[in-house]
Amino acid sequence: MSDRIDIRGLRVFAHHGVYPEEKEKGQVFIVDVVARLDLADAGHSDALADTLDYGMLAAAIQERVQGERWDLIERVAQRVADLVLEDVRVTETEVTVRKPEAPIPVAFDEVAVTITRGR
Repeated sequence: MSDRIDIRGLRVFAHHGVYPEEKEKGQVFIVDVVARLDLADAGHSDALADTLDYGMLAAAIQERVQGERWDLIERVAQRVADLVLEDVRVTETEVTVRKPEAPIPVAFDEVAVTITRGR
């Protein structure tokens, strides 16, 4: 399936991390999501009901990432993928979770995990 809806750069302040200071102070996580689904019906009908409501999805992702606490960003990415796949029209999703403030002792731009899940 080549049709897709992308949400890029969703910034969420949350408390994920292995270290106690990450869990306590929190930090910004940046989430990118690709949802693959057939968009032909929406392209013909111009009806929101025939597509994935990306506004509602972005809000649900923000709520999940803020509302849960995990050690690893791999787990955060999995939980976002699970959420995207709740819509049965989505055949595959790719989720990237970026952590620009990761506590590592060298200069870097960001750490990121990308997973792909499908049915």
